[in-house]
Amino acid sequence: MDIKAKIEEVVNKVKSDKNFAEKFQKEPVKAVEEVLGVDLPDDQVNGIIDGVKAKVNLDSIGDKLGGVADKIGGLFGGNK
Repeated sequence: MDIKAKIEEVVNKVKSDKNFAEKFQKEPVKAVEEVLGVDLPDDQVNGIIDGVKAKVNLDSIGDKLGGVADKIGGLFGGNK
């Protein structure tokens, strides 16, 4: 199993489906298994959950930092 690909698959679902994102927050194991369509051992599911949380948090931080950078750039004449 390509764990990185599975993490990306779940991340994409979290980002594109608000209901799924809520389910992932409440019941991450069930949410991951729903996307993957299989019942996995806890260590694999937990690894995927950790990877998804890290990726979603990093993407969120990156979006926020990008917005801050745009605002700071605007202070100095904007983007040219």
